[in-house]
Amino acid sequence: MRKLIVGGLVAALALTACSNGSGEPAADGSSPATTATDRTYDVSGVEQVDELAEQVPQEIRDRGKLIIGAAIDYAPAEFRAEDLQTAIGYDVDLGKALGRVLGLETEVSAAEFASLLPGIGTKYDIGISSFTITDERTASYNMIAYVEVGSSFAVKTGNPEGFDPDSLCGQSIAVQNGTWQHEDLDAKSKECTDAGEEAIDVLVYSSQSDVTTNVIGNKAVAFYADSTVSDYAVALTNGQLEVVGGVRDSAPQGIVVAQDDVELTKAIQGAMQHLMDDGTWQAIMESWGTEDAVLTTAELYPQA
Repeated sequence: MRKLIVGGLVAALALTACSNGSGEPAADGSSPATTATDRTYDVSGVEQVDELAEQVPQEIRDRGKLIIGAAIDYAPAEFRAEDLQTAIGYDVDLGKALGRVLGLETEVSAAEFASLLPGIGTKYDIGISSFTITDERTASYNMIAYVEVGSSFAVKTGNPEGFDPDSLCGQSIAVQNGTWQHEDLDAKSKECTDAGEEAIDVLVYSSQSDVTTNVIGNKAVAFYADSTVSDYAVALTNGQLEVVGGVRDSAPQGIVVAQDDVELTKAIQGAMQHLMDDGTWQAIMESWGTEDAVLTTAELYPQA
């Protein structure tokens, strides 16, 4: 979920685990448990579908390139590789795969998250940047669903402390500063104290790598994050973590297209459904360890 406590500064969701951030040491003095890992899926085998390629507006076909707006700060969906230049992530892989289906090269144009939507249809052909589908957004843009993301808790494998996601009072839980989950834990902690129970020990860190490391290092019994972030952390830590309690408060995210661009909307929706049907989208998400978020229908919002 692209949500934050403060002023829409969504870029604060960047995971320094994926940009060589040093962060704080673990509780046991060890180095951070996660490292930057490029799990890019090779989409070179994805073939053009002529019927869909013909639906692309002539201006884009003449250009030969699909320009995708994204905020490259949100692993594992879209972030920078170790060279701090190359955009990687499952959203980036998806953009490349869509381009191949439509017979187009792709270019990821990086910008701050808050500036992306105003540029759809002018500066960018489409936006793929973890946009949660909301009524407010679909009042002005078309959105094509491709993943469903919520929040989840992760613990050390085997849940040695017996952590119960439905019984948080008095528990030590790590969270990244400024995220929706940080806000939610603070609210839940107040509910605990209002009920006469012990407050949640909310351990706040500046990066997800620090959050993850301090669960592995036994300073916190669990962490709370976006479900795709949790799944990615599990994949990066080689079996040291597991998700407990399933996904909560899930909502679909969508590819954004200008509402008056009927041709491109139809082409992107068709290409997305094609990638779902032929297994490419599932394979991309499996590569990043986030397959639980996959949707199988490229539903268009707003719905007719």
